[in-house]
Amino acid sequence: MIFRQLFDRESSTYTYLVGDEASGSAALFDTVHHHVSRDLGLVEELGLRLTHVFDTHVHADHLTGAGELRARTGARTHVARAGGAPCADAPLADGDGVRIGEIEVRVLSTPGHTAGCLSFLVGEGGVFERVLTGDALLVRGCGRTDFQEGDAGALFDAVTQKLFTLPERTLVYPAHDYRGFPHSTIGEEKRHNPRLGKGATRAAFVAVMAALDLPPPARLAELVPANRACGEAGGGKLPPRPA
Repeated sequence: MIFRQLFDRESSTYTYLVGDEASGSAALFDTVHHHVSRDLGLVEELGLRLTHVFDTHVHADHLTGAGELRARTGARTHVARAGGAPCADAPLADGDGVRIGEIEVRVLSTPGHTAGCLSFLVGEGGVFERVLTGDALLVRGCGRTDFQEGDAGALFDAVTQKLFTLPERTLVYPAHDYRGFPHSTIGEEKRHNPRLGKGATRAAFVAVMAALDLPPPARLAELVPANRACGEAGGGKLPPRPA
């Protein structure tokens, strides 16, 4: 498996490239629109062809590159069936599987940050060493739960009942990083995540999330509709990149 982690400084977003060397097939996860050329350049350099594009959820802080990548390459776009984007080619639900050559992507529904959040187990030969957790589980943190049908209780249940039941050695790759931690493990987060680990209770977590009082993302009103259109809002007219 070819695996690469890419970063957007403006939104602190991680994009992931997963490629099957034997077949040449590749997928991108949580793309950022103004990095589409960068990402396609890497795909080409590695001798791959883009066949799949995934979003862990409908983002509120950056414009997805899914629609642009589909237009340039013919890759199929994937997002959650529940609370997702009607424009996607393949709506996904818990337990679904997608093959990228010999690589398997297994879908876990992990709502709470938004109603349609997904996590993706990525592995080969039935062995899943990595999980892409979107905003559900960050390294020593988690996504906020105060917009886009967020639900703190649902997030606690998703993380503790699904993600924390994975093998502790499973590598955690989140959609965002604000502290300089590019990845973690399930075991580390169970022991050290200040919100969800160390024996946290559901009631305490819900109370913590209710007290955050965070300002809304600056471009929430324009980016959510645009991303529900796979980044192709207004018949292809995209919201401008911030100065």
